Amino acid sequence: MSRRLLMMCMSLLSLGGLVHCSKSSQEGTKPAAPAEAGKAPAAVQATAMTVAQEQQASWIRNFNPLIAPGTARWPTRAGVYEPLMIFNTLKGEFVPWLATKSEWSDENKKLTLTLRPGVKWSDGQPFSAKDVAFTFELLKKHKALDFAAVWGFVESVQAKDDATVEFTLTRPYVPGLIYIVHQPIVPEHKWKDVPDPVIYKNETPVATGPFTEVKVFQNQIFELGRNPHYWQQGKPAVQSLRFPAYPGNDQANLALLTGELDWAGSFVPDIERVFVSKDKDNNHYWFPLVGNTTTLYLNTTKKPFSDVRVRKAISMAIDRDQIVKVAMYGYTKPSDATGLSEAHDLWRNQEAVAAGDWTKMDLAKANALLDEAGFKRGEAGIRAGPDKAPLRFEINVVTGWTDWVRAAQIIAQNLKQLGFDTTLKTYDFSPFFERLQKGEYDMSMGWTSDEPTPYHVYRDLMSSETVRPVGEVAARNWNRFASKEADALFKAFEGTSDVEEQKKLAAQMQMIFVQNAPTVPLFPGPSWGEYSTRRFTNFPNKENPYAKLTPNSPPENLFVLVEVKPK
Repeated sequence: MSRRLLMMCMSLLSLGGLVHCSKSSQEGTKPAAPAEAGKAPAAVQATAMTVAQEQQASWIRNFNPLIAPGTARWPTRAGVYEPLMIFNTLKGEFVPWLATKSEWSDENKKLTLTLRPGVKWSDGQPFSAKDVAFTFELLKKHKALDFAAVWGFVESVQAKDDATVEFTLTRPYVPGLIYIVHQPIVPEHKWKDVPDPVIYKNETPVATGPFTEVKVFQNQIFELGRNPHYWQQGKPAVQSLRFPAYPGNDQANLALLTGELDWAGSFVPDIERVFVSKDKDNNHYWFPLVGNTTTLYLNTTKKPFSDVRVRKAISMAIDRDQIVKVAMYGYTKPSDATGLSEAHDLWRNQEAVAAGDWTKMDLAKANALLDEAGFKRGEAGIRAGPDKAPLRFEINVVTGWTDWVRAAQIIAQNLKQLGFDTTLKTYDFSPFFERLQKGEYDMSMGWTSDEPTPYHVYRDLMSSETVRPVGEVAARNWNRFASKEADALFKAFEGTSDVEEQKKLAAQMQMIFVQNAPTVPLFPGPSWGEYSTRRFTNFPNKENPYAKLTPNSPPENLFVLVEVKPK
């Protein structure tokens, strides 16, 4: 389904009728019973909720929750498998899940988790503390799976009894709670004989989540059924999840507009006109600015991006106002130089904001910085360094992510005014993400952490602990930047549970980020979420903000999966 077909359907929709332009009919519902004379037709009973979260041309059967987020099929990490607790961004609190209680002791060097009784794996075997300890031991044995660098601060993990897990830390590390409790847990009895969990596809998962049964798996569609032993009685109310393959935003949006989708988390241009107005009773969206920050990553291992002056010059050449207006349809606002979204407003250091003039467009200053850094304009206005090599670079972006593609096009045009010969390079998500994680790029669109505090955001972008060599997968710090000064602040933050002290340290982190510009923040990302109530209800929204609506923020999407109900 092409962009041309999307535009044709949008034109037909504007005539007032909901025209179904998809090549496949809506599946996953039971047909309505024939109407008796004088009576209205019986209501359609929804059985499968159709969801769009990943955008892939075709599906690869992989349900390994331990590999890089975005590699296994959604919702492997939070829906098939589950974490111990879930941080609810909107409420600012941890919600008990597989664990019911967490307790710090020994001057914040010991964390004890009490597990929920009665939880079973989907094959009926009991879930216990041994499974938790086993999962973390897998991360220790296979460093490629330890994306949060948990074993950088954890010394040991012990199952004290079936319901108690004790984590002994190498140092006080209060913010490490989220890295521990958000880890998906796997069953020891199924994984103990897996030869290499790094490459294991886990095609038939055994898990604790609400949807564990692979009912259908084809190149263009798969369907997950309910866990027969799920621990939340009466949940999920939805019988199964259905996932058609959509290569990009255009195809996913077409499915949304034509009524094929029940829940999505994609960018939709002019959503009030093209979606909501077509069925005001059922078509809804909610885009709070509590998502992660959309960022232009610069590979700091490469010249000239290793030079802070170049990074700031690139940032000052970018017309963020145009990006917000043209690429983002006014759904967001330009980022300030702290790179924090509205989820961290209570932490924001206004002095750092004021010091960060490099997120304001200023071509004169940008050109002056490049001249100072020794990159002179040559033939055709293209700048070159001392080695005479022209500044020719690619910006990586995901094929079909139309908002990001348009933003990257604007950035490329902006950088030409600086003397950069910059072009776009588009990839399907999987190869795009692999290049980003391995540091095999020049410039790349990307995103930051949306975890609870600025500590988490900046640890991902500036900590020595999260740096990996180019070519090795890094779940964090894709820019591969390290600051010893920031490392000291991270350590101090890790050792205190005093909120006021944490705020002072976070303010200093923001200043270091502003001084070094390790990445180029563009705009706080809207937390994309769209839904239709034609078949299912009880989605979160502005009036019922029990969680983020978006399916793009695991493990928080679990809140939605267990609360949505058939209409």
